[in-house]
Amino acid sequence: MADAAKVLPACPVETTLTLISDKWKVLILRDLMPGTKRFGQLKKSVGNVSQKVLTAQLREMEQSGLLTRTVYPEVPPRVEYTLTELGRSLKPVLDAMWNWGEAYQAQSRE
Repeated sequence: MADAAKVLPACPVETTLTLISDKWKVLILRDLMPGTKRFGQLKKSVGNVSQKVLTAQLREMEQSGLLTRTVYPEVPPRVEYTLTELGRSLKPVLDAMWNWGEAYQAQSRE
């Protein structure tokens, strides 16, 4: 993560967007806020995302320090994803997005 700090933009808003700018990343964050999930559970809850894209997004988020990936040496292998403290610290951002989206939907229905 020390290397990532070297390439991050100077603007804090742009930095945040760099880490969570993909639609799937925000939905992954949303779905991991309540707790740990397995890959299959995430794929189902996130929605219409391919396995390849979900895997890539999860890897990027792990590299950014937003989540941890735990592999259990079982047959078949079990992999679980959990938000780190850094990932959980995005909850107010997601809450603000939720509130804004809710207000926008209400306004659009009028």
